Amino acid sequence: MAERLIDVLDGSGTVIHTYPVTLGQDADTADDVLYEAKALEAAAHGRLVSDAELPSLSARVHVGRGGQLASYGDDLDSRSETKRGLEQDIRERAYLLWEQDGCPEGRADDYWQRASDQHLRERAYVLWQQEGRPEGRADENWYRLREFEAQ
Repeated sequence: MAERLIDVLDGSGTVIHTYPVTLGQDADTADDVLYEAKALEAAAHGRLVSDAELPSLSARVHVGRGGQLASYGDDLDSRSETKRGLEQDIRERAYLLWEQDGCPEGRADDYWQRASDQHLRERAYVLWQQEGRPEGRADENWYRLREFEAQ
């Protein structure tokens, strides 16, 4: 059984969630369309959007981004939609910070925490901007992302 990450996009093309999708025994011969259909079914079941917005959703096979993080035309790094993706982003950032500081010994936890904090603050800010910068609600996404990280 092969697992693939499938991005679910809203009507404007923004990734709203990434699902790990596994199909049955014949998954090796399965077409991407089957994985995408299962992700859209999960999005409907998970109530990511209202019923009226369901027809506007689309799906695509998740695009892996190796190397240094760079945007792929969406506002958010879709890998951060999963716990595994968030950890990978933080790992890459922590390593970059460690290298920039000359590779000091014995401070891995410090770099992990620093990278996590930077990543989540940037993500919370982007989410707040996409919501239209609502007055008095700048910290809501920060707390929500911290809870997600703690899971």
